[in-house]
Order: sequence, then structure tokens, then C-alpha cells
Amino acid sequence: MRIIAGKARRLPLKTLPGKDTRPTTDRIKETFFNMLAPELEGAYFLDLFAGSGQIGLEAISRGSAYCVFVDNNKKACEVIRDNMEFTKLADQCMLMNTDVRTAIRQLEGKFRFDLIFMDPPYHQDLEPDILHDLSQSMLLKEDALIIVEADEHTDFSFVKELGYSILKEKIYKTNKHVFLSLDKAHANA
Repeated sequence: MRIIAGKARRLPLKTLPGKDTRPTTDRIKETFFNMLAPELEGAYFLDLFAGSGQIGLEAISRGSAYCVFVDNNKKACEVIRDNMEFTKLADQCMLMNTDVRTAIRQLEGKFRFDLIFMDPPYHQDLEPDILHDLSQSMLLKEDALIIVEADEHTDFSFVKELGYSILKEKIYKTNKHVFLSLDKAHANA
């Protein structure tokens, strides 16, 4: 696993041993960041369920201004911290060792994000509660984009009720990226 492009290009990253995290493959990461490229420059990026931190670090390497990483696994946070230091991107990062729902509450009033990436554990049905919390927060900038990595069979039909529109879905062999935006009428309610 490595940073693919940008100022930290080719630097290898640590990952958490075992099956507690599912690092995104370089191929999927490259496709994902090619789709996201126009949105990255100067963006504030929130990486939820950050694992090794590779997605947020790639975003900073490619031009995002700042990234907040959230993971409740202490060992994962040690890996993220090591990766932040090794890539020399730590001055553009903040790490929160807490659960995602608590982090959303704690970040309120401190940051507003252009891009939010979340990769929750598969098959635990965490997406509805987290997307609800985000829709009720002030963390999203007006044209913020939320990207959820999920198992290919995860149903996102519930998002309309929360005020989101599905902009696109990119389906891979076993998982997918779902790109969401909060409808303007809902965001201003």
C-alpha cells in the first residue's frame, strides 16, 4: 500500500495487521481519485473509519488543504499517526481516536468539510445513522460531497428520506463507492 500521486507519491504506508481493516487496493484507489480529482484542490476532507489513513493522506498528497481522520481503534490510530509522520503530511492533519458519531458531534462548529469519505465495517448497517447525523450537522459545506464505500449489495434507498441525492455509484467486484450530496432544500431547513 502506498500513496499513488501528488507530493507524497510512491511513499509506502503501514496498515493494521489482521482483518480489522480492509485497505482499499491501489487500483480502486486510483479509479476513485480520478473521479474525485476536480474536487480535491484546497478541500477540507473528513475520513471516517479511517483505518490506515490512506484515503485522507492520498487526498492531501493530491492537493486537499486539510484532513480529519476518525477511527475508534487505538492500534489503527497508531498506524495513522505513523503514516502522517512518515509522509510529512502531519501538519495538514488531525486525528481523532473516537467513534464516528461522537466525532461528528465534537467537530460541530470547528470545521466544515468539502469532502467526506466513510468506509464503515460491512454488514453492520451503520450507514443510516451516520448519514442522518451528518445531514443534521453543520459539518457539510454547501456543495459537499459524501462518498460511502460499502459492500456491493448494500442498499442505499433510504438516503432520499434523509435529504440526500445519489449522484453516482461506481461498482467494483465486491464493493462500491456511492457519491451523495445533501439536497439544498434539506440543507437549508
